[in-house]
Amino acid sequence: MSHKAAGRIDQDTVRRLIDQTLTQTVERLGAYGGGLALVDEDGEVLTTHVGVGLPPEFARPLHRKRLTTPIADPAVEAVRERRLVWVASGEELILRFPQPARIMPHQAMAAAPVATDGAVWGVLMLIWPASRHSPLSAAELAAIDEATARLAELLQDAAEAGLRLPPPARPRSLPLPRRATASPAEAQAAVDYVTRLPEGGCALALDGRIAFVDPDAADLLGGRVADLLGVKLWEALPWLRDPQCEQAHRQAVLRQRPISFTAVRPPDRHLLFQLYPDPTGVSVRVSAITAEHVSRERNASTPPVARRPQAAPGPMTLETMYDLIHLAGALTQAKDVPEVVDLVSDHFLLAFGAQACALLTTESGRLRILSDHGFNPEVAHIFDHMPLTADIPGALALTAGVPLFFADDDELARMYPALGEFDSGVAAWAYLPLIVSGRPVGACVLGYDRPHHFTDEERITLTSFSALIAQALDRARLYDAKSRLVQSLQAGLLPPRLPRVPGVELTARYIAAGHGIDIGGDFYDVIPLGPREVVAVIGDVQGHDATAAALMGHLRTAVHAYALTGISPSDVLARTNRLITDLDPHLLASCLYAHLDLAGRRVRLATAGHHPPLLRHAGLPAEILQIPPGPLLGVAASGTYPTIEAGFAPGTILAMYTDGLVETPCDDPDSTLNFLAALLDHADRRLDEVADALVRRARPFGEPTDDTTVLLLRTTPETAPR
Repeated sequence: MSHKAAGRIDQDTVRRLIDQTLTQTVERLGAYGGGLALVDEDGEVLTTHVGVGLPPEFARPLHRKRLTTPIADPAVEAVRERRLVWVASGEELILRFPQPARIMPHQAMAAAPVATDGAVWGVLMLIWPASRHSPLSAAELAAIDEATARLAELLQDAAEAGLRLPPPARPRSLPLPRRATASPAEAQAAVDYVTRLPEGGCALALDGRIAFVDPDAADLLGGRVADLLGVKLWEALPWLRDPQCEQAHRQAVLRQRPISFTAVRPPDRHLLFQLYPDPTGVSVRVSAITAEHVSRERNASTPPVARRPQAAPGPMTLETMYDLIHLAGALTQAKDVPEVVDLVSDHFLLAFGAQACALLTTESGRLRILSDHGFNPEVAHIFDHMPLTADIPGALALTAGVPLFFADDDELARMYPALGEFDSGVAAWAYLPLIVSGRPVGACVLGYDRPHHFTDEERITLTSFSALIAQALDRARLYDAKSRLVQSLQAGLLPPRLPRVPGVELTARYIAAGHGIDIGGDFYDVIPLGPREVVAVIGDVQGHDATAAALMGHLRTAVHAYALTGISPSDVLARTNRLITDLDPHLLASCLYAHLDLAGRRVRLATAGHHPPLLRHAGLPAEILQIPPGPLLGVAASGTYPTIEAGFAPGTILAMYTDGLVETPCDDPDSTLNFLAALLDHADRRLDEVADALVRRARPFGEPTDDTTVLLLRTTPETAPR
């Protein structure tokens, strides 16, 4: 029975049922962590809504992912390809998904799509320690299938009721069920047992908060029990405020293995921390060690994981370090300006705890706001297109390349009194010039919702990372400029519009592959030969470069010219082949040629190694036309191209396409082709809608792996011979 039938559905009910399913699945599979990420309403972003077991901050940079991201990610791959992604070890994670591995190393994980026939709603993530070496068993696979089916049904019922969970600012965190409970007497006995031991002991939650500490441990740490409880270990003790200390805890939780480190409590007391994790928390033994022991330890062949001297407190937390590691890796892969903008908005804010971010650049001697997130939009509109000579910090950062930091309104007003009248919605600012090879290419502005003192370390870090943003932005702008040039050239090589042919409905789609700034190799054309005859042609040239583009231009021109002479499809391809062979471009091309005779209600087809077309007669199932293949164009000058003939009554649809439509990563070409034929069986609607449905099937998310071209023809019902 569906969740709708069980009662009125609301957000609280949906969340409760999701939590139950997620917790039960993690426990049933013996995993020590898991989560559910959902696709947002516009189908562009995957956001983690809830996690169980592991603290959400461990994977903070991975909570929000764009489905068009070029970064390899198991969750995104599972959603794009609608299949289970299994990563058996930490080593495999590093090889296949290096960017997520920087954040969550040492894991075995499964990412399973939560999908129904009509939509992918999200992905179920399950995590095991890397010590697991066995593949998923049949029982585990069945449990995952059961959980994803239950979640998909719940989310679909909610959507049909007009309810979708909004993306949260941060995921909810659920604890794993405790394996045992104790009576008050048993709990007191356990405390007494720990107290009698010679060393101190404490228990940490998975996020590092102190859940229990005995008096001996409190004495060794130099604090009071009441002051330590509920506080993270490295936050409770100033001398442990070091990312390396937090890292030891993180490694213990992620690896699910004991780990130890030493630290010095001022002035000179050496302490040994031994961490023993399980999926619900970490037990810590704290003991004093002598100077001689420290000396022996330093000379040992297998040293502890971490030894640290006393560290001064600073703003750079472990979470910030991981955010910046993720941002740095992602920026190296950002392709275009929108991707750079998304990364900066999503992760730069996160890393430095800012609430607003803007990217500025120049355009015709004026300040141009590329993106604006978190600032008062009315104020942003005022500053957009302001002259670079204006007395504002953004212009100074852009023209002089000088970083500027303002801890509060008073500090800003002292240097720029005129800005005091604007309500920007923030209370502290960092203006970071983006400089490449000594020239400013833009500026990044961070805003904070309360006064913020920028330490020297923070200023250095912000300035350093602004250099990475500058490199990525400059590279992305160059890519965009070249991409516009390529698109202009591509448009010139393809028909600007399809001709109007009486009695024939036509539509086409062309989508370039994600080859960067390469020129696509697909081409198509529709050539009217008279009032009752029309030729349709589609092809694919090998390669994605200037040589391929030149060949495509020659090929389309040759086919068009030979078609106008009225010769047969076989002769058109044979003559085109001889011409291409004489040009000797060292490239090959496929081509499918269709000559439609409206008066005779027939179509003649020939192919040069191209994919077979789909043909659907009105009221009948679509069929895959098997045409005797001729050789690819350019193989040999003497190639022959057999012609077949088929009926083409009013209402018949002919579908011609290229590789990108059928050669998708998740399916084999035959099954995809059969699926596309089934789509045509329900094509009693506008051809534009049919073409869109075909293309969506080929690329549900992101860019196709090859150029995708679709050309559809349908004779209208009123078509009749004259």
